[in-house]
Amino acid sequence: MKAVFNHIKGDKVIWIIVLLLSVVSILAVYSSVITLAYRSRSGDASYFLIKHVIILLFGFLLIYITHNIKYTYYSRIFQIGLILSVPLLLFTLLKGVNEGSASRWLQIPGLGLTFQTSDFAKLALIVYIARTVTLLQDEMQDLKKGLLHITLPIFIICGLIFPSNISTAGLLFINCMFILFIGRASAKLIFSTIGMAIAGGALFILIVFAFPHINNRIATARARIESYVKGDKSSNYQADQAMIAIATGGTFGKGPGNSTQKNILPQASSDFIYAILVEEYGFVMAIGMVFLYLALLFRGVRIAARNPKTFGSLLAIGLTLSLVMQAMVNMCVAIHLLPVTGQPLPLVSMGGTSIWFSSIAIGVILSVSRATEPETEIEQQTGNIVATT
Repeated sequence: MKAVFNHIKGDKVIWIIVLLLSVVSILAVYSSVITLAYRSRSGDASYFLIKHVIILLFGFLLIYITHNIKYTYYSRIFQIGLILSVPLLLFTLLKGVNEGSASRWLQIPGLGLTFQTSDFAKLALIVYIARTVTLLQDEMQDLKKGLLHITLPIFIICGLIFPSNISTAGLLFINCMFILFIGRASAKLIFSTIGMAIAGGALFILIVFAFPHINNRIATARARIESYVKGDKSSNYQADQAMIAIATGGTFGKGPGNSTQKNILPQASSDFIYAILVEEYGFVMAIGMVFLYLALLFRGVRIAARNPKTFGSLLAIGLTLSLVMQAMVNMCVAIHLLPVTGQPLPLVSMGGTSIWFSSIAIGVILSVSRATEPETEIEQQTGNIVATT
């Protein structure tokens, strides 16, 4: 095991967090796909387990590759990626695979696989904003330049994601505002961007309500928010089943594979996998998952604070916030603190592109860490622990 740690660079604690999340993911997915297995594979859950393990292994490969690339190269790579994401998002809206009244996926010709273009666009935009804020560091008080080079790309990407995935567009926008705030952008630019976003979103929703056939997703989101506020049991079926799973988990849970709600709860292996984890492993797992994501946030902030370069700092904090905010939203939905959003639990929920783009984000964070923290005290302690095992 010591030899493995000698071949990986960057923050070792983040590597351990990713490994722990992957182990939890395998256990949870294998247990929660039973209904899906009976529906499409004659009860063969091993098919989904093997597929998920392969996806996770490829995710580790992506982390390894991306963390070995100098993080400054991503400035140019994702600038091109941002340009490519615009036609990809447009094509997804018009010709994408429709599921749940939303076109979020593109079919990969010849492979029978789909990928969610918003995951790619989200990653590209975060890197672009970090790069642009760095380049305009001395001109961030210029409202005209800020609106052109920062606000416009944010509106284009979030606007293209919004019609089919409101929660992702909202989280991405908030994430970008955090990057601007940390990058010392002017308050005028930040509040102008927020104000225009609110006005644009309200106008779009009014148009859709006036012409409901244009976009069914807004109607779905509206119904979810209304049922959440009113506490309508008939409309809150998913949230209610998730709450039952969590409530019956107790302190230590029912044990691996003993969940009963996995047979009832829709999206048990993806959007509501946290509820299944708590039902089977109890309050201990509930707290443990929160701790792992908060530990990831702490390490990301630490990496950002120690990096002497603005781009590296903004890159690390932007990508870390993206992963942690998504995780917190997923868990808050499961315990009914937020309306159902459809956000997967990063590195845990079943799904190919979500895991792979989360892995790329982790790899980039590790690349920043590798450039600034050759060996911290915690990494030395980790090495000593590994050496004794």
